[in-house]
Amino acid sequence: MNICAYFFKIIILSVALCAVFALFLPAYAQYPGFGDPGSRSSSASGTGGLVPVIASVDGGTIPIGATAQVVVRFRNDGSKPVQTGLIRLYPSSTVSGSVTLNQCREEPLPSGAECAIALSVKALQAGSWRVEMLMSHSGRTRLVTATLSGIVDSGGEGADKLSSDIEAIPSSLDFGSLKDSQTLVEPIILRNITSTSIDISDIYIDTSEQAGYSLKTECKKLDAGQACIAIVSWSPKVNGRSSGVMVIEHSGPAALVSVPLKGEYKPGDVNEAEIFPQAIPGRGLLVSSQKELVFGEDVETASSLTVSLVNAGDTDLTINEIKISGSDNGLGFKGDGCSSGTILKPIEACPLTVTWSPTRIGAVFDDVQVLHDGTRGILVLPIRGEATSMVSQDQKAIVLSGGGLALTSGVQKASDGVEFSSLASGVTQEQIDAAAQNKKKLSASAYTPSVMVNTASVLDGYKITSFSSTRAIINGPGGSRLVFDSEEVVLGGVPWFVVIQRNGIEFLHQGHRVLLLFDRSLSSIGRSSVSSSGGSSSSSSSSSSSSSSSSSDGS
Repeated sequence: MNICAYFFKIIILSVALCAVFALFLPAYAQYPGFGDPGSRSSSASGTGGLVPVIASVDGGTIPIGATAQVVVRFRNDGSKPVQTGLIRLYPSSTVSGSVTLNQCREEPLPSGAECAIALSVKALQAGSWRVEMLMSHSGRTRLVTATLSGIVDSGGEGADKLSSDIEAIPSSLDFGSLKDSQTLVEPIILRNITSTSIDISDIYIDTSEQAGYSLKTECKKLDAGQACIAIVSWSPKVNGRSSGVMVIEHSGPAALVSVPLKGEYKPGDVNEAEIFPQAIPGRGLLVSSQKELVFGEDVETASSLTVSLVNAGDTDLTINEIKISGSDNGLGFKGDGCSSGTILKPIEACPLTVTWSPTRIGAVFDDVQVLHDGTRGILVLPIRGEATSMVSQDQKAIVLSGGGLALTSGVQKASDGVEFSSLASGVTQEQIDAAAQNKKKLSASAYTPSVMVNTASVLDGYKITSFSSTRAIINGPGGSRLVFDSEEVVLGGVPWFVVIQRNGIEFLHQGHRVLLLFDRSLSSIGRSSVSSSGGSSSSSSSSSSSSSSSSSDGS
């Protein structure tokens, strides 16, 4: 009985332990322990996943150099929506491929639905082609693959065309026929037509030294679909046809690209240069109102001609220098108009005055040269004329100064307190006092003309015919005039203060100083000296002395 009771207790205890163990057993313990766990999971989530509708797609035949569009479809065979991810392409060396449309990534693909992906396949070399496509997704298998294949045909229009990994646009560069001496510039676009990056190791032009081709580019690396530009310039150096090849060395399968270059230079006949060149954008153009300075015939006295120099360009123009080619024919120019350093704005002008005091009888053939920083850089104006008389250079008016400034520093006063600017060196106090008396007699308008006049040119053509220390006779376009020392005289509408110097007459007016020299060889003293040295008679000397006396009296 004791043994039976003992076994009975053991049975009761075992049942109790099983009951307690059953309370803490996990839920998966309720399933039987036999069978494949993977099959149970598959049955829970459904069979299959994202799969290609056609695993091997036939892309057909593609002519070399052409591009074909191939569509690959995928279907979700799972029970849950699938989200697609990155797509990788692995093309053969005969083609290049890129994704042009991805419908699968627009939204998660529901169970049983289909989506399409379009690929662009470009034929590079003849032969069979193949593209492996690998796409990731969120389904159970995580990856899905598809294969595209076909043939690259080398016949037809592309039979003689080699396609590369880098496309050159244009594929050949023709500069055409050039007649003018100038530089032509053309662009060439280089584009990566593969799905991978390409490094450009070198770009150069292979040609002769006289062909005149040059290259400028910064192409270093091209990502898929990226482009860059190369600038080719052509400056022909010799006549006739020229050719060259632009070579692009890169890291793609083809390794290089070539672009043929050609052109023909046929220069035209050289024509005689015109006096005025054609306008060039961005440069000044100096033209003249006359093509030639003609003084005419029968020139007997000092003459002058004035032309306008106009800037006909679109930018400022600076006159650097003005000069006369000859030096001993009496030609010159005045600096109160066009001069060195003058800046002319577009359509602005300045006057150029050329003077001629013939030094010999006969024709003059000379030129005035105007150097500037505009088109061509120089303007040459011919000077023509014929003189029938000479103008003594010793009696020509000499401009000592001119231009509205005081002649020298300081102020001088007359005895009665009238002030004068320092007129000239050697002016005595008596001359200043005499000038003060004359200044009181003249009106203020006499010292300030209401109109601007070229005071320096008023005395052109005047010469001294009789000369003494207190008075002299001058002869000019208005006839003969008697002038007195330290007095004023009006010549050409301008009041002049007269200062008789030892060798001539100095005319002063508001900062202008003009000196008329007296030719001593024309005086009676000069004639007397010549006569004495030549062995003249005493009667001739007596006559010369009397003549000298009358000349000294200023008659």
